[in-house]
Amino acid sequence: MITSPYDKYKKTSVQTSTPSQLLLMLYDGAIRFVRGGIEGIQERDYDKTNTLLNKAQAIISELTVTLDHSFEVSKGLSALYEYMNHLLIEANIKKQEAPAEEVLGYLLDLRESWAQAAKFVAVSGD
Repeated sequence: MITSPYDKYKKTSVQTSTPSQLLLMLYDGAIRFVRGGIEGIQERDYDKTNTLLNKAQAIISELTVTLDHSFEVSKGLSALYEYMNHLLIEANIKKQEAPAEEVLGYLLDLRESWAQAAKFVAVSGD
């Protein structure tokens, strides 16, 4: 049951978004959760770290299962997503920032690439 106007807005925005907008929303969420997990490590708040890094892993897992394997690039993305999940597990278990920072870099680069691709598709009308 949706209780707040914000929850209603979020649900509506997801339901009315294009596939490229949804993909960018997933990346934004993963980026936010990894940053929060890194913050948790810095603060030694390991409950926060665990919760947020697990949320990032869930998003990356969702990105993995939604890949269209009819495209060659999906194999590389699948391997990268698997590696990122491995790094997040390592960061969470060892409470180390470096593996999570590496994942953050990949997520930021991928998000930017997808954003540019979405703009190109929107402009070209394909």
